[in-house]
Parts: sequence; C-alpha cells; structure tokens
Amino acid sequence: MENTRKNQLGIIIAAVIIVIFAAVGTIYVYTQKQSEVDSLATENSSLNEVLEERDSIVNELVTAFNDIENNLKFIKEKRKQLSIEQNKEGGVDQKEAIIADINLMNQMLEESSKHIEDLEKKLKSSGIQLNSFKQKIAALTETVNDQSAEMDDLRRVIEEKDMMVADLNEKVETMEFEIAKQTDTIESKLNVIDQKTTELNTAHIAYGTYKELKEKGLLTKEGGFLWIGQNKTIQENFDDEYFTELDIRETKTIPLHSKRATIISEHPANSYTMVEEDGQISYLQIEDPEEFWKISKYAIIEVK
Repeated sequence: MENTRKNQLGIIIAAVIIVIFAAVGTIYVYTQKQSEVDSLATENSSLNEVLEERDSIVNELVTAFNDIENNLKFIKEKRKQLSIEQNKEGGVDQKEAIIADINLMNQMLEESSKHIEDLEKKLKSSGIQLNSFKQKIAALTETVNDQSAEMDDLRRVIEEKDMMVADLNEKVETMEFEIAKQTDTIESKLNVIDQKTTELNTAHIAYGTYKELKEKGLLTKEGGFLWIGQNKTIQENFDDEYFTELDIRETKTIPLHSKRATIISEHPANSYTMVEEDGQISYLQIEDPEEFWKISKYAIIEVK
C-alpha cells in the first residue's frame, strides 16, 4: 500500500516537472519569436524610412530635371531667335537686346549647372544607387556644357563683330577726315581759281573830258612843238581809284552820251563799234570782248 502511494507521488512529481519544462520551453520559444517580430518590425521601419527618403529624392530629382530641361529648351529657342537676329541689320537697341538675352541664358546655364551639382551631392550622400538618374544627370551635364560652349562662341562672334565695327568706324573716320581735307583743298583751289578767273575777267574803264582825265592823273600830252602836234598819252603809275571795275564777260556796252568819243588806250579797231543815236555817240559796243581786252585791261575814253 505504501509502495503504491510512493509510485503515485513519483508519477505526480514527474508530471509536474514535465509541465514546468514545457511551460519554460513555451515561454522561451515565445520570447524568441517576439524578438524576431520586433527585429522585423525595426527592419521594416528602417526600410520604410529608406523608401520614403528615396521617394523624396526621386521626386526632387524629377522636378529638378524638368526645370533644367525647360531652361535648356528655352535657351535652345532663344539661340535660334538670336541666329536670325544676327543676320539682320540692327542698331544699338538690337545689339543691347541680344547681349541681354545672352546674359540671361548664361545666368540660366549657371543656375542649371549649380542645380545639377547639388543633385549629384544629394544623390551621393543618400547612398541610394539610382543608375538611371546618374545617367540622366550626366546627360544634362553634357547638354549644359554644350550650351555653355555655344554661348561662349556666340559671345565671341559678337565681340569679333564689335571689333570689326570699331575697325570700320575708325576707317570711316579716317576716310571722312581725308575727304574733309581734300574738300578743304579743293574748295581752297576753287576759291583761288574763282579769284584768278575774276581777276582775269576784271577790266577797268575811265572816261571823261581831257581836262577831267588829266586832273585825275590819267592823261598827259607829249611831243610836238609849242603845244602843236602833241599826242595824248596815258600817264604811268596812275591810280586805280579813278577807274570803274567791270566784268568783261558781262559788259558788252559802255554808255558815253557825248558828241565825240576817242579811245586813248590801245584796243583792236575791229573789236568795238561806236554806236551813234540822235546825232551823238550813245555808247561803245564791244563786239569781241576777248579781242578788245587782249592788249590791256584798262580802257580810257576821252569824250567831248
């Protein structure tokens, strides 16, 4: 009987021990599983953060790419417009407008280049490997560099044109100066020619009675005997103030209005005519001015 109780007690103790071990095992397994769940939750949270960061960077990259591509498109259209305007004749306003456009495009290219650099740094610091975006950044960088090179070429062309214009302006100024000098020389020579022509075509005439002409120091009598047979001659070194100037090209008649008239100075007889009207010598008609004034440009006529 006593042995039977001992056996039952041993069985109970063994069962309790088994239950305890089972409970401990269950708790251990639960603890391990919970640890794994917590670890997975942590990893999932980190992954979500990475995904959110990646999405943020992707969105920023896409927006930046659109902005840069819009800038490059605008610059390309402007370049076409400038190519057309360059072939047109324009003044200072057009040139200033072209330079302003070039400066604007340069500024946009610089901003795009800076934006690309910032994106590269941000993509690199994030540790996210996005090869497609790296390729896009490289392509945009190349495009920006090409556009910058074209803008440099355009600016150089404008500078060369400015130098050509400055050179042409200098040549024009030199030519204008030379033309002005030649014009002054020509005008001076023309003035000399006009003066010489006027002098060549200027004649002097004096007329009056012998007494009047003698008193003016224009006439005198020479030769003869006791005042008989004396010849009337022109005084030497006479004064021009007693003569009237005339233009031999325009003067064809000399009014006399006297009973008689005698030309004391020497002139070819066939070059003039004494015209009578109403019984007196009305005027002297110069038939051939060149012949009449050939010997002397001074004419002295005695009237009575």
